[in-house]
Amino acid sequence: MKRVILVGILVLRIGVGFSQQPLVDTEESPYAKLRPAAMQAVHWTNGFWAERFAVCRNTMVPQLWHTYTSDTICYAFENFRIAAGLDTGHFRGPSFHDGDFYKTLESVAAVYAVTKSKQLDEWMDTAIAVIGAAQQSNGYIYTKNIIVGKSGGFDDRLSFEAYNFGHLMTAACVHFRATGKKSLLNIATKAADFLIGFYSAATPEQARNAICPSHYMGLTELYRTTKDKKYLTLVKQLVDIRGTVEGTDDNSDRAPFREMNKVVGHAVRANYLFAGVADVYAETGDSTLLRPLQKIWENVVNSKMYVTGGCGALYDGVSVDGTSYNPDTVQKVHQAYGRDYQLPNFSAHNETCANIGNMLWNWRMFLVSGEAKYMDVLEQALYNSVLSGVSMDGTKFFYTNPLAASRDYPYHLRWEGGRQPYIGLSNCCPPNTVRTIAEVSDYAYSLDTSGLYVNLYGSNQLSETWKGNHCIQLTQESNYPWNGNVLLQITEIPAEPFTIFLRIPGWCNHYLVTVNGSPVTQASRQQGFVALRRQWKKNDRIVLKLDMPVTLLESNPLVEETRNQVAVRRGPLVYCIESTDQQAGSVFDVMIPANMQWHTGEQTINGGKVTVLKGQAKRRQSQSWDHTLYRPVNTHYQPAAITLIPYYAWANRGASDMTVWMPLIR
Repeated sequence: MKRVILVGILVLRIGVGFSQQPLVDTEESPYAKLRPAAMQAVHWTNGFWAERFAVCRNTMVPQLWHTYTSDTICYAFENFRIAAGLDTGHFRGPSFHDGDFYKTLESVAAVYAVTKSKQLDEWMDTAIAVIGAAQQSNGYIYTKNIIVGKSGGFDDRLSFEAYNFGHLMTAACVHFRATGKKSLLNIATKAADFLIGFYSAATPEQARNAICPSHYMGLTELYRTTKDKKYLTLVKQLVDIRGTVEGTDDNSDRAPFREMNKVVGHAVRANYLFAGVADVYAETGDSTLLRPLQKIWENVVNSKMYVTGGCGALYDGVSVDGTSYNPDTVQKVHQAYGRDYQLPNFSAHNETCANIGNMLWNWRMFLVSGEAKYMDVLEQALYNSVLSGVSMDGTKFFYTNPLAASRDYPYHLRWEGGRQPYIGLSNCCPPNTVRTIAEVSDYAYSLDTSGLYVNLYGSNQLSETWKGNHCIQLTQESNYPWNGNVLLQITEIPAEPFTIFLRIPGWCNHYLVTVNGSPVTQASRQQGFVALRRQWKKNDRIVLKLDMPVTLLESNPLVEETRNQVAVRRGPLVYCIESTDQQAGSVFDVMIPANMQWHTGEQTINGGKVTVLKGQAKRRQSQSWDHTLYRPVNTHYQPAAITLIPYYAWANRGASDMTVWMPLIR
């Protein structure tokens, strides 16, 4: 195909008003307790997240950019070129392709915020110019319709138009905060103004045609960035209209949002919805929104979430409210939460995007409440079911994240066969995963009027302002998540009394805090944090020691598939057994004694360093199950030396069997 290069790109930089801002900017949100540190404030220095960020910077982002700008692999950017009249052809790819490219742009912007790479800046400038040329004069921007000559849409309830718009707005805010340029922000505000005009005249049926509402988060962030209240007004209107016309459990709009108390439908759509509504609460303080969010959170965490933080148990199913006696109520659900305690392992769906949505939702719940239980869930998903979405070398991606895999499994599942460089039917997860890993530093710290919250642990440097003109600079040194030792050393801090809040993860039962070598005797945990308030000085040292034993976890007995089985956790990491590490026998014959002794070891998997767990377990004598459904219990056990690896690191060494849950010998 002939390539046309756009010349004379106009790039605007905002002037005096530009300042460093957080990824989710709640600094002026009246009902948010906390604001995050600015995007440029945290730099990983070494250890776990420095290694993961380096893979993201050096491999994930360049490969993702190559994929999405290719006219032979992915066609997302090519669709923009055709819509802009810079090339000829037809739309190719899924209807959410525009949104995937916006997520790719956001990934590049997030890495640029840290590296200030000239090449990344040039990539973004070139792409943004094409997007601007594709946008119609009324602000409408959806390449699938523009290419065929349509100037509006939202007639198809299965369309991802609003989802695309939402990711445009989010990417635009991140790009502006990373670069100070308004080029993409201008496109996003024009698109948002189109939505305002459209929704003012749309029927309720048209208004609800938004099956994955990323635009709730996008519009709220656009309001925070521009200070134009019309964008917040639109989000409130969209939340209010949910469930006022016939909806579905799959889309979480069968009933008005304020009447929801549990979730059963599509996990990505639901988690994006909850994150967006939490954003609205942060701006409005509408308690009728917070109450259902809290009820739904309890429903998910206590009966629907996997031990890995994964969400969405079912590939396909029917609405839990549908019965054969009342066929009109039977509805399809897919990639969905399903019923309470319905948590299969081999067929667990757990789309990576849903697990990222779980992070987005819990981050916003944490910001409005300051309660560490939300950071615990964020960390649980991040270290397990989000990191599992990408190979250790950053080149291949999972769509689904099961908790067991067998080469003898009798069913063919969609997206089976290991990670892929490009997931042809639905490549939404790779750009979502890459932007998340690029942005992990933005979750590390937050602030309120009393001081600084340390949310995540890992070696980094922080440089941030507090109350407008006070500087905070400190270094953190830690080999977390491989051990629980954390050192914070202060370089600069306000002279007045100041509180440093240390998160004590929910998995940690014993911890020790010292300041300048002296134990802190009043170090009780309040809402998941230990508060250290004093007048600090340069070179003060805080040491936190989190006890990190190996723990066997059992599930609620109502989870049928894991009765009398255990999962193994150490710190925030869930471990699994993979056939690659076993000398003989099946991983499904391994049994874990309740009093098993564990020791740690170091291993490199596909270029990534991990801590493994080793111990002496039991293995049942292998017997064939061919043509057999039931048989007498096999009581022949033999000792078996086993190695467990972090769940996120499985499937990096070729085809294998794997399981998280293993039978328990009490």
